[in-house]
Amino acid sequence: MSPNPAEPLAELSDERLVERYRAGRTEAFEVLLERYRLELFHFLVRMTGSRSLADDVFQEAFLQVHVSIDSFETDRRFKPWLFTIAANKARDQLRRSHRRPESPLMAPVDPGADAGPAFIDLMQDDTPLPDEHASRTETQERVRQAVDQMPEHLREIIVLSYFHRFPYQEIAQMLGIPLGTVKSRLHAAVALFADRWREAQDSDEHEPLQ
Repeated sequence: MSPNPAEPLAELSDERLVERYRAGRTEAFEVLLERYRLELFHFLVRMTGSRSLADDVFQEAFLQVHVSIDSFETDRRFKPWLFTIAANKARDQLRRSHRRPESPLMAPVDPGADAGPAFIDLMQDDTPLPDEHASRTETQERVRQAVDQMPEHLREIIVLSYFHRFPYQEIAQMLGIPLGTVKSRLHAAVALFADRWREAQDSDEHEPLQ
């Protein structure tokens, strides 16, 4: 079936947009790019700790999507495939430059729109959740710093699971690790966040008055 130039592309699912792009509607790719420009960029800022590096990786990721578009199976979800490519590109960039994130994460601390597992089911009732402490700028900064300072393998799990709400099974596929490893790393990441949050709170309580 030939592509219909009057079809409203913005109303189509990601997977149908891929089909239209393959069929010759080049503007379908632009719709995909715009659809994920903000969310994917924020994801890459959280992964790399650098806005300039995130921008480079963003361009590389969508170039790879363009090159590999024929290999995508449209009975699967496009978003995990895109984020898998982006995460791999980010890891490659960080390893090539032998760098850790240089600065606190600047992307807003807000959960993604997609439904998925938060880590409330992995935590004790008295363990702080980041979104419970994100109403003030100072607290947002502390949340960013706590996540930014995590080891890469824990940081990427928290970013994918909490900030972007990917299901555990999709995270396992994206990172190429067993489902049990996803859960154990998320437990470790949540525990590390909670410990650092309590340390920050204790430090505030013992700080001398000016």
